[in-house]
Amino acid sequence: MASIVGGFATSHILMSSEGVEDKARRVAEGMAEIGRRIQALSPDLILVVTNDHLFNFGLDLQVPFTIGTADTYTPLGDLAVPQIERPGHRAFAEEFLRYGAERSFDLARVESIKPDHGVSVPMLFADPSNKVPMVPLYLNLMMDPMPSPQRCWALGDVFADFVETRCSSVDRIVVLAAGGLSHWVGYEPRVNEAWDRQFLADLEAGEFRGWAQKDKDEILQAAGNGGLEVIHWLFMAAAVRAQKSETIYYEAIPEWMTGMGGIQAI
Repeated sequence: MASIVGGFATSHILMSSEGVEDKARRVAEGMAEIGRRIQALSPDLILVVTNDHLFNFGLDLQVPFTIGTADTYTPLGDLAVPQIERPGHRAFAEEFLRYGAERSFDLARVESIKPDHGVSVPMLFADPSNKVPMVPLYLNLMMDPMPSPQRCWALGDVFADFVETRCSSVDRIVVLAAGGLSHWVGYEPRVNEAWDRQFLADLEAGEFRGWAQKDKDEILQAAGNGGLEVIHWLFMAAAVRAQKSETIYYEAIPEWMTGMGGIQAI
């Protein structure tokens, strides 16, 4: 039977290092360390839990959860990511679609997409070889009402059950959550470093469920509309049955409009 061999979360942007050279270097080193740890686990598949930034999914049709079922993915190329094709895993995605439906999660499926930076930046580090199959799982932060932290945690729990009891298409899975930490998209560049550090400290202490019970408006007010991406981290924590986490890197970079952080779940 399949198993989840690792769970990680990381911010999913990289911008110019001009003026923030030391911080940018430490972020790149942190992302590279996450990549090394993932590669050391020799996964057969990487599930990337993320959101689309209105490049693939418009506002005319909004669904809460979408999984990629394509055989291959070519990055959109935003943030200067090379447009090199990556393998997908149709059988795995379809297995989870069916299991999710049995557990009251009716996920949408999508094939014709070009993953934006929310997928492609973390994958630059997670799999620089472009050979490990990847499946993107999109949690929709753009819709109103968006999926709640509680609902995303529950979906992560369902994913854990799926891997433990049903998955037959792969053996070794890494769950990689992408996004966060605090940032305000479309507003003056700023971050909430105190909030970011408290969030990371709480995860280190194993306080995952407390965050899953928070109202999304509380997160929105404290960490911005971009800070809502921490729901991806909560999915990951539920999926790997996390007890605590290790913070691999954190840098507050207002020049990038983002609190940059990354963890490994333990």
